[in-house]
Amino acid sequence: MTSEATGRVPVVVLVSGSGTLLQALLDAAQDPAYGVRVAAVGADRPCEGIARAERAGIPTFVCRTADFSSRAEWDAALAGHVGAHAPAFVVSAGFLKLLGPEVLGRHTVINTHPALLPSFPGAHGVRDALAYGVKVTGTTCHVVDAGVDTGPIIEQRVVAVWPDDTEESLHERIKVEERQMLVDVVRRMAGGWSINGRKVDIRV
Repeated sequence: MTSEATGRVPVVVLVSGSGTLLQALLDAAQDPAYGVRVAAVGADRPCEGIARAERAGIPTFVCRTADFSSRAEWDAALAGHVGAHAPAFVVSAGFLKLLGPEVLGRHTVINTHPALLPSFPGAHGVRDALAYGVKVTGTTCHVVDAGVDTGPIIEQRVVAVWPDDTEESLHERIKVEERQMLVDVVRRMAGGWSINGRKVDIRV
């Protein structure tokens, strides 16, 4: 799927916080050769990520769970917001809500996680890896499914754990790799992909 206006593949990015992963995509998309454009940015709350998109002139939407009587209604509304921009796929870039069957049933969603899945899933991947005493950790880009960080793995990057690392210092080095990995995966997925069981094949 491509944008008729630009010939570039449209994606919707979902954020919840500062939007540094989003910014990496926005910066990459400044180059027409990147082949991807951010068609819209959505969030579950007002946040700096939305402000970044607005400053870049990109359409935005906020879909708060508190505005709906159930998660199912919220999920359906979010699916509608996302679908209105006809994305080829969706990028969860620090989005802090679990996506439901309406969104996941209509769209391929990719996400990054600050650990080498399937090790250390969940909200504290960096802390858990450090506490376990691993010598290497890293970041994973995966397809989102109904579980918590359980979807098929697209790509992983390794980051060494230093003896004097804190959670913060380790996470900062992981973020550098995470941003580069996401930019690369999104670019490659613009050329098409297929998912067969737990294997993700990207054509580029």
